[in-house]
Amino acid sequence: MKKAGPISSRFDLLVCYDVNTVDKEGARRLRKVSKICVGYGQRVQYSVFECSLTDALLEKFQSRLLDIIDHEKDSLRFYRLTGGRENVVQVYGRDGFVDYSQPLIL
Repeated sequence: MKKAGPISSRFDLLVCYDVNTVDKEGARRLRKVSKICVGYGQRVQYSVFECSLTDALLEKFQSRLLDIIDHEKDSLRFYRLTGGRENVVQVYGRDGFVDYSQPLIL
């Protein structure tokens, strides 16, 4: 019987990007970056995502994004939310965040 590997713990991450959309290539990059981010987290503002990731997922996520952005024109930022989202995020106004780690009531 095969032993299961160690369970990777998740951490919360804030991802922000600013893609220069002056030309068609920039608009294309913006759509690609947005689509990738949707696959890894929740959009909380137009170019801001909150993600719950493992180290392996973060590495893959960053690699995919870094392959797309133009390092001369665009900006990509990752902020690790130490202590968990509930301890470090204050939201005023509309908050569409859904905690998928908790039971969902339909």
